[in-house]
Amino acid sequence: MKSLLANIKITVDEKVYLKDPESSVKGQQIIQTSILLIDELGLESFTFKKLAERIGTTEATIYRYFESKHTLLVYLISWYWNWLEYRLVFATSNIASAEDRLKIAIHILSGKIENDANFAHISEVALQRIVIAESAKAYLTKEVDTDNKHGFFLSYKRLCKRISNIIQEINPDYKYPDSLVSTVAESAHYQIFFSQHLPSLTNINDSKQSQLEEFLTDLVFKAIEK
Repeated sequence: MKSLLANIKITVDEKVYLKDPESSVKGQQIIQTSILLIDELGLESFTFKKLAERIGTTEATIYRYFESKHTLLVYLISWYWNWLEYRLVFATSNIASAEDRLKIAIHILSGKIENDANFAHISEVALQRIVIAESAKAYLTKEVDTDNKHGFFLSYKRLCKRISNIIQEINPDYKYPDSLVSTVAESAHYQIFFSQHLPSLTNINDSKQSQLEEFLTDLVFKAIEK
């Protein structure tokens, strides 16, 4: 099993980058350090100049991989969604019950993240913090329609559709499976953010991780009950 997992690679649509960062040690270093730096500084204060200085390389080297920090952000968030999908597929592969698979999906969307040893150059814990704080900036732009045509958001849409299909297994007559899944996926992040920074907007306690999963599970199953 360990040898099988060692061969797993999370792939991001090639239109997001100029050169695949997974194809070289330098590219992996760019990804590894960019996650830590964006987590530390925030997207607004993050620049390729600061990233180059932290790595000990040139801005020109980074621009060979990514056109802008926007496309770098899209890459990181796409990698995260693809990683969640990989975890979902792995966790549900032998689960016959659609209800149990849906509960697993909600757990993965809302659960506490731990670093995955199969991807040593990625801090998934730091990456989740970036997704919570910055992911909306990937698509709340004037260029969103163009980015969408280029396939920038396929990983997110594919994960949501996979979960939506489980809901349709449980209740084929439920009219809003796609809307429900995207609402839950976004709510998972917003509720964490609110609990940490705007606590009057949520009943979720950041120190009680199970609360978020319980809330989202209750929300989903009450919405789709026949």
